[in-house]
Amino acid sequence: MNGTAPTVVPILATPFGVVPLPDAAAQNPALAELFTARMRRGGAAPQNDPLCYRSRDDLLEWPEDPVRRLTTSIFRGIHSVVNAVNDFTAAQLNSLTMQARGWFTIIAPDGRVPSTSYPLTAWCGIYCVAAPEPSATRCDSGVLRLYESRLGTMFADATNATMRVPFTPGHYAWRPVPGQMAVFPASITHEIALIRSPGQLVLVTVRVRFVGPSQQGLSRW
Repeated sequence: MNGTAPTVVPILATPFGVVPLPDAAAQNPALAELFTARMRRGGAAPQNDPLCYRSRDDLLEWPEDPVRRLTTSIFRGIHSVVNAVNDFTAAQLNSLTMQARGWFTIIAPDGRVPSTSYPLTAWCGIYCVAAPEPSATRCDSGVLRLYESRLGTMFADATNATMRVPFTPGHYAWRPVPGQMAVFPASITHEIALIRSPGQLVLVTVRVRFVGPSQQGLSRW
């Protein structure tokens, strides 16, 4: 056998960022209270699942102070992930105009968010405001599940079914933690799995795209 070690690098890699937002412990109770009050007053987007309440997608335009602070932190967090996977200078990154839409979701026990992806969107951010305790019987209770599609048609044998990260085929799951935000490409099909424990999962979801200084951009979503 050749004694020279091969060069093996990940290609076609998918970025997935987890960003802790500042002052989350102090801000999350106020956000949860505000969202619950809005839910009770109604004004939801059209939906059929009584166990999963989704607000309209104008959350980032709300004037309330807790939302204004959260919006600033979310934008900074998304910028940090974009910066981490690009070679922009600070000036180049700051020259980009961010376009974003956001909403909150309150998911009750036995509720879920069906699988989805977002067209005309570059990045998706999901921030956790509150989360139930993990289920003692279902490790996937309430997780954010992202679906693998690139390797879906790959023939699996003993040599590629057990590859280590980042080469592992299969889906990826992230458990929402209050104060943390997941950021990933919005084209990835994802869902919130069925909640199998008492308590509500409260999330803020944002859709984001950037427009360069010489670009015209797209119309409003």
